[in-house]
Amino acid sequence: MIDLTGKTALVTGGSRGIGKACALRLAEAGADIVLNYVTSSAAAEEVAEVIQAMGRDVAVVKADVSEKDDCESMMQFIGEKFGKLDILVSNAATGGFRPMLAITQKNFEMTMKTNVMALIHLVQSGFRLMQKASGRAKVVAISSHGSHMALPMYGAVGGSKAALESFTRHFALELGDKNINLNIVKAGLVDTDSTRRIPYADQLFAARASRSMMGDRYLTAEDVANCVLFLSSPLSDLVQGETLTVDGGAAVHA
Repeated sequence: MIDLTGKTALVTGGSRGIGKACALRLAEAGADIVLNYVTSSAAAEEVAEVIQAMGRDVAVVKADVSEKDDCESMMQFIGEKFGKLDILVSNAATGGFRPMLAITQKNFEMTMKTNVMALIHLVQSGFRLMQKASGRAKVVAISSHGSHMALPMYGAVGGSKAALESFTRHFALELGDKNINLNIVKAGLVDTDSTRRIPYADQLFAARASRSMMGDRYLTAEDVANCVLFLSSPLSDLVQGETLTVDGGAAVHA
């Protein structure tokens, strides 16, 4: 069993969906949690209550991770309360769903700031705290299949996820010998509030039956969280700059 007792983990976008599952899974393994949100205050507090009931220390922090000042303020708080940062899960994402011909400069900039620049802000502002980690510090970025395949109405988000994966690998190249591992979890289709808003969502969910290799079992946020847990643990110390795909085998065939 993976034991993260004594570790401090920051999960961005941790109030619901995959972020919530990651925060709960890391807490179950023993980590204290910094739960970041930007709009869902009530949902974040509910997750925090569950984590507290496990006997973990938990802090709920409102911060827009697309903004450098917010990231720096959040890291300052983490330093004052916990003294270090062992695990960073960069999960917060946005972008909206629209055709490529309808993407505006504002939409592009917002998507890239939240989905890509946030990782840069978080790693830069959290670097000193991660240098104080007990063992190797772990950074895990959450990606999706839109990073390598074209999906309807997903151009802005998919392009940002491809950039996110590239930036993570380049960070790994520069920081790997500084006691930090940076990796990616590429998640298949998970039923969340966000994915239910994807155009043609019903068709995408219906197609899972023919694409998955898991029979009637479909990918859940908890399955993604289990992969994040592995990459956050000492078991992954020799895994660097890699993309771990979790999708029940859906991407293996066309």
